Amino acid sequence: MKEGRAAPTDSEVLGPQFDFLLQEPLSRARGGDSLQKQLLHRLRTAVLDGRLPAGSRLPGSRVLAESLGVSRNTVTLVYDVLSTEGYIEPSRQGTRIAALPRPEPEHRALSAPATLARRGERIRTLDLEGTDSLTFAPGVPALAQFPLAAWRRSLDRALQQGGTELLGYGPPRGELSLRTAILRHLALARGMHCTPEQIVITEGAQEALSLCVRLVTDPGDTAWVEDPGYRGAQTALACGDLTVVPVPVDAEGLRTSASDWKNRPPRLVCTTPAHQYPTGAVLTASRRLDLIEKCRLHGAWIVEDDYDSEFRHSQEPLACVQGLAPGAPVFYVGTFSKTLFPSLRLGFLVLPEPLVDRAAPVVDELLRGGHRCEQLALAHFMESGQYGRHLARMRRLYRRRRDALRTALAEHFDVPHTVTGGDSGMHLTVRLPLDAPDQPLTRAARRHRMAPRPLSQHSLLPDAAHNGLILGYGNTPESAFAPGLRQLAHLIRELDRPPRPAVPQPPRPSRPHFHGTPKTAPTYPPPVGRPGGGSGP
Repeated sequence: MKEGRAAPTDSEVLGPQFDFLLQEPLSRARGGDSLQKQLLHRLRTAVLDGRLPAGSRLPGSRVLAESLGVSRNTVTLVYDVLSTEGYIEPSRQGTRIAALPRPEPEHRALSAPATLARRGERIRTLDLEGTDSLTFAPGVPALAQFPLAAWRRSLDRALQQGGTELLGYGPPRGELSLRTAILRHLALARGMHCTPEQIVITEGAQEALSLCVRLVTDPGDTAWVEDPGYRGAQTALACGDLTVVPVPVDAEGLRTSASDWKNRPPRLVCTTPAHQYPTGAVLTASRRLDLIEKCRLHGAWIVEDDYDSEFRHSQEPLACVQGLAPGAPVFYVGTFSKTLFPSLRLGFLVLPEPLVDRAAPVVDELLRGGHRCEQLALAHFMESGQYGRHLARMRRLYRRRRDALRTALAEHFDVPHTVTGGDSGMHLTVRLPLDAPDQPLTRAARRHRMAPRPLSQHSLLPDAAHNGLILGYGNTPESAFAPGLRQLAHLIRELDRPPRPAVPQPPRPSRPHFHGTPKTAPTYPPPVGRPGGGSGP
């Protein structure tokens, strides 16, 4: 009787190059990927890393299915996907691995070039993640005081009236009802003259600033910014690849000179005239009118960032620059992040009247109308009077907190300092001596759940006067002022204190072994540190 030959193994049937499929069986474990996904991933990975080189022939679907213990339909579907993606090439002679472009061996371990565009490299970064709830974080309103119930009613009303229509794109420049509500508010509160066609709803003030840059500047144009000034404006200009010129700020706001206009005339001037950020200065009427006139002569545009002008503490809100002269070359930027809450992500831009006809079609092409429900809710919130009542409550609250912070600085911050600002907004600026550097101080403060901003990081030019802290009081309760300021003063003293020399430790004696009860217990040198044990500050 002729001896029969042993049946070939799965590895022999498929070939050794497919052992990677057999070493770990496909699993039907609950919660995991399907068999189809597992097989697709393994074959795709093998092609990409070279285990299945170009021209390699894949086994037939029936053979592979029997070897792996899966249905032929599973393998067929995987082959179809790989063919669609271009990894394999089916033909009458069989299915083979497609020829894919591959990097040179010495470059395979390298990642994509780790470089940004020039404009991206120019952006200065500041780690602010998770700081909104920390003590002294500037730019954050009193979130706990927001009337959530009234806002929820406005949202429900918008959804009921708009229905599924709100799920599609809206008008690129924003909902007409919101633009009309903003127009009425600006006319009463800011003395502004404009039409709904001039108003563009944006995703916060940052998008409005970027839109100004895109509309009226070209790469390489010169733009002026206040120094120290708002970092968001600096970022918008850097992203536009503009030549950014820092212009100093004094007690009367942006201070320009005849040589500035002669030697480096701007295409764009960014300013916060009602409450300069971060110094708190107010741009005087004479400088406002002079700025308008000079910009008209030089063909320049003004970006008026009116970020927290609603919170004027000592007197009525100041008139805006946009409303000082008919047809003024002014882009007016506003935001609801300070008056309502930051995550709303709604702001607005008022286009200069002479530019509306040419800019409106461009804006319609650049923007896509979103946040429709929030826009309609905000329109109702404003028209119903809730917005005005909320602003009035917040003015009273911020005025009280500003006064309390000033008192706490005088009583509990025993470090030489000068306080500026405070007539508007939600922050005070405290200038410090050079032996109290603000950047190391704010890093140390973060470890104690405090997030004041360093004044120096808002300046483009090195200046000894720009050393200090921006203390926000909008979202910080008055009870936190005194302990927070005492902690900051302590941190300043710690920064100023030279490091202690290492104290040599005497050798610690080994504990003797006693048999029975000793008559006297052994003694040890006391630990080095502050009196009472402990080694902390």
